[in-house]
Amino acid sequence: MTQPSDVGDTRPEILIATPLPARDIAPLESQFLIHRYDQASDKPAFLAGCRKVRAMLTSGHTGADAALIAALPALEIITCFGVGVDGVDFEATRARGIPVTNTPDVLTGDVADLAIALALSVMRDIPKADAHVRAGKWTSGTLPLARRFFGSKIGILGMGRIGLATAERARGFGCEIGYFNRSAKPGLPYEAFETPQTLAAWADVVIITLAGGAGTRAIMDAAAIEALGPTGYLVNVSRGSTVDEAALIEALQTGKIAGAGLDVFLNEPNIDPRFAELHNTVLMPHLGSATDETRRAMGQLMRDNLAAHFAGQPLLTPVE
Repeated sequence: MTQPSDVGDTRPEILIATPLPARDIAPLESQFLIHRYDQASDKPAFLAGCRKVRAMLTSGHTGADAALIAALPALEIITCFGVGVDGVDFEATRARGIPVTNTPDVLTGDVADLAIALALSVMRDIPKADAHVRAGKWTSGTLPLARRFFGSKIGILGMGRIGLATAERARGFGCEIGYFNRSAKPGLPYEAFETPQTLAAWADVVIITLAGGAGTRAIMDAAAIEALGPTGYLVNVSRGSTVDEAALIEALQTGKIAGAGLDVFLNEPNIDPRFAELHNTVLMPHLGSATDETRRAMGQLMRDNLAAHFAGQPLLTPVE
């Protein structure tokens, strides 16, 4: 429901398009007139009361398409809760000169931590071992031997902030690092590969840390997945769109690759039901940045960008 404007209230009006923690809503309410688009049942009708909205708060998953942007004639800024901005229509924002911000850096460490955790979990069969103990089966038999992570060849697909942080963590395990990046990264102490497929053919584990969007859609295609081979693993902490998901499921079903640790999926949260039938996967519901410390920092950075905009100061983390 739209918060009604009091007579004489000059606070800027903002639209919240994505669910946010209560701890972020409270300070926003003290500074702005809030329109909770994320809670509206009849969204087209709701937008009729948003003609004075000057800022939108969204996320990479929720996004901001051209129709929503067009429905907000006074819109001045879009700020994203998260690093992903692949759901934002940049043609629409550029046409109106609307800046977009996100929350990089503050979530880099958590996502990199989870990438390593997923690799360890799937290679060491940690969920299976946990279930084995909980079911009282410890004395009834032993589990199959797992694969070790330390000393592995780790291929990083996307050497941005999160890719670099993941590589640093993997080096601590004595791993050899290779990478593929769409643009040159001179000076890195790691081997660069020309294609995702050649990276996968070299690696024991490919960890995807790319940004989402049209430019990376299915960049980990069927050929690259198959190049991992029957002893190779795939970890994805980026976006589900970066992987040919049908090819991945088929490879996991038939043993073309050994396993996968996945935090992201196509069509999440309504993911392909075949994932639940696979026994060589560790699946998480997109929790890469989901620690209390990081989510607090993300909310603060989002609010700081809004404050800078309305104070006429430079934005802290503009995407463009």
